[in-house]
Amino acid sequence: MKLNKNYKFWFATGSQDLYGDECLDKVAAHSKEIVAGLNASGKLPFEVVLKPTLISQASIRQTFNDANNDPECAGVITWMHTFSPAKMWILGLQEYRKPLCHLHTQFNEEIPYDTIDMDFMNENQSAHGDREYGHIVSRMGIERKIIVGHWQDPEVVEELSGWMYTAVGAIESSHIRVCRFGDNMNNVAVTEGDKVEAQIKFGWEIDHYNVNDLVEIVDAVSESDVNALTDEYYSKYKILLEGRDADEFRRHVAVQARQEIGLRKFLEDNDYHAVVTHFGMLGGLKQLPGLAIQRLMEDGYGFGAEGDWKTAALVRLMKLMTAGKKDAKGTSFMEDYTYNFVKGKEGILQAHMLEVCPSIADGEISIKACPLSMGNREDPARLVFTAKEGKGVACSLIDLGHRFRLIINAVDVKKTEKPMPKLPVATAFWTPEPDLKTGAAAWILAGGAHHTSFSYDLTVQQMVDLADTFGIESVVIDKDTDLKSLKNELRWNEMFFSRR
Repeated sequence: MKLNKNYKFWFATGSQDLYGDECLDKVAAHSKEIVAGLNASGKLPFEVVLKPTLISQASIRQTFNDANNDPECAGVITWMHTFSPAKMWILGLQEYRKPLCHLHTQFNEEIPYDTIDMDFMNENQSAHGDREYGHIVSRMGIERKIIVGHWQDPEVVEELSGWMYTAVGAIESSHIRVCRFGDNMNNVAVTEGDKVEAQIKFGWEIDHYNVNDLVEIVDAVSESDVNALTDEYYSKYKILLEGRDADEFRRHVAVQARQEIGLRKFLEDNDYHAVVTHFGMLGGLKQLPGLAIQRLMEDGYGFGAEGDWKTAALVRLMKLMTAGKKDAKGTSFMEDYTYNFVKGKEGILQAHMLEVCPSIADGEISIKACPLSMGNREDPARLVFTAKEGKGVACSLIDLGHRFRLIINAVDVKKTEKPMPKLPVATAFWTPEPDLKTGAAAWILAGGAHHTSFSYDLTVQQMVDLADTFGIESVVIDKDTDLKSLKNELRWNEMFFSRR
C-alpha cells in the first residue's frame, strides 16, 4: 500500500531578535545541521524540511498558515534553540490545524565544561526556551507530542519516526470514506455509533448503499475478467478441494473473483477506502464476500463486518499509518472467538467467518469453499491461514453515547498448541497483556467490542498519540494494567471528557 502524497514535516526553530545577527546565524546553522542529521539517519519515514528561524509573531503565524495550506505538510516539529517569548506564538498556534511535535532537544549533547561561558549560555538555552514555549501550548490546551533527548540519540529518532506515522494517519483520516452495504446487525449495540460525530472528530464520511447497487456492477463483470482473476487465485494459493468436485469448487471461487472485481470497481469509481458488509443483507449476491474482501483488505482497504463502520474506518486508518513501512507484518480486521483457559497456555482464538486480511499470514495460504450457516447463500470461498507470531496491538473504537473511547490492548500472538483441521477460517491466537484474566476483564470493563482493528506494526504509544491528536479518550491495557487502578482511571476520564 502506498500513500497518495509525498508527505514532509517542517522543522521550525524559535528564537528572537535580541541576540544579534551573529547568534541567529549560529541558531540557523545548528538547525540546518540537526535537520540534515535527522534526514541522513535513515530512520525517519518522511523528510524533514528546514524553515527559517522564527523570531516574530508575523513569521510564526505565516509559517503555521503556510503549513496548513501545504497539502504535503503532515505536521510541524518545533524547537526553541534560544529563548523565544511565547506570546509571539499565540496567534500562529491558534490558527494551526495539523499535528504538532515539540522536540525538546539541544544542539550539544554534553555541557562543554572547560569552555562554557555566558556567550555559550545565551546561545544554547533550549532548557530555558522550550519551557517558555511549552507553557503557552499547555495554557492554550493544544495537543502535541513532546519528545525529550538529544537529536542524535537513536531512541529520540525512533520516537520521532513513530510520531510521523501517527501524524500522517491523522492527516489521512480526514479523507477516509466508508461504503456500507447493509446496516448494522439487528440488536447489536457495540457496532452502532454517531456517524455525524465521527465525521466531526475523525473526518470520516460514512455512506450507505443498497447492496443491489453493487450487484448490478458485479453481474456486469465480463467472464474473461472473472476467468483471469480465478486463474490468478489458482496460481497464487493452495487449492483445498477436501472431497468437493473440482469444477464445482472452481465455480464457487469464481463467484468471489467476480465480487472482487465488482467491489473494487465500485470502490474506485466512487472513491471509497473502506467497506462494510452484512451477511443478513446480501440482496442478489450469490455469496457473502469472503476471499474478495480479504484481497481488498490486503491492498489497503478497511473492512468491518455486520455493519461495523467504526472498525472498517479504523482498519483503513491503521493501514495508512503503516503504509510503506519496511518489514511490515500486517494489519487486519479481527474478532474474539473462544478462550483457552489451560494454565500456562492461556489465550484467545481470533478469527471471523471469512474476512481476515492475508497481510498477517504466516506461510502458506489456501482457498476453501465451505458452508456458512448465516446469510442463506451458497458456500463462500475464503482464504485460510494462520497468523504470524509476534507483538501487536488490538484496538477497539467505541461510542459511549456522548464521546468516543479508543481501547488499546498490547497482545502477544502465538501459535496454537495443536492444528485445527476442521476450522475453515483464517486464525490468530494471542494472549493479551498483562495476562488473559486481567486483560479480558480490563477490556470488558472499558467496554471494548468483539471486533478489533489489529496490527503488528503499530505500538501502543502510537495509538495513544493518535487518540490524543483527535482529542478523544484512550484506555491502555498492557503489562502495567491493574484493575483497581483502571477503574479509577475510567472514573477520572468520565469527569474529564464529559466536560470538554
